[in-house]
Amino acid sequence: MLIDTHCHLDAREFEHDRLTVIGRASENGVAAIVIPAVARSNFNTVRELAHTFKGGAYALGIHPICIPGAQESDLVELEFQIQQSLADPRFVAIGEIGLDFFIPALTEPDIRVKQEFFYATQLDLAQRYKLPVLLHVRRSQDILLKHLRKRPHIGGIAHAFNGSFQQAEQFIRHGFALGFGGAMTFTRALQIRRLAAQLPLEALVLETDAPDIPPAWLGEPGGLPARNEPGEVTRIADVMAQLREMACADLIRATAVNAKRVLPRLDTVLASGI
Repeated sequence: MLIDTHCHLDAREFEHDRLTVIGRASENGVAAIVIPAVARSNFNTVRELAHTFKGGAYALGIHPICIPGAQESDLVELEFQIQQSLADPRFVAIGEIGLDFFIPALTEPDIRVKQEFFYATQLDLAQRYKLPVLLHVRRSQDILLKHLRKRPHIGGIAHAFNGSFQQAEQFIRHGFALGFGGAMTFTRALQIRRLAAQLPLEALVLETDAPDIPPAWLGEPGGLPARNEPGEVTRIADVMAQLREMACADLIRATAVNAKRVLPRLDTVLASGI
């Protein structure tokens, strides 16, 4: 059972052929797609989209890249939307949340402080409502972990993980799985490939982050990469299986078990066939 644990299916890149993209993913064996929100403006969009196809699921949160333009009232609205969604089995996590210290504009002192405030507040919501989180992790692993240590019962997925083995082990100890996608398919991504090959199998989940982070086979030498899609998780799984020197079917089975463990409500979506 293939699960794309992180896909921005609501993105404008899919505006003209979204149904076709969903159909292609299903034909490629993808049983579930988790669609994270990024801002107040798309809370309703991801919820409604997840309800349009079998295996659709969603998360609600405010992405660190969107925080410069966000207001504290957005956090109030987020909590209201969480409360309204608790009875919906397709609502599986708080996300996408986290910290981004890669983009220069987001490292300005006032924005950095605002990022941490929004991250900590959203972690508190996850703790209050006993929900996992989908974490954006970009040059911010240690500070993300610092806040998690204060809230030891929060788990989830560290999306697009690209830290050290030591940092990976700390996230795993906190109850997180680590998401691997298109970046892992590039032979030059030595650290990510080592992580995917050597970390415990029970700590890994698959993702695409579509339309972003396209896998190697979608790129053209010297040109712009093609749009990523959730159906690409099939070949991404094959790459991870090769790196781990195991049967792809076993890898797919294990990562699905992992995804349902860290996102327990997702198991209800899959078990009920909705």
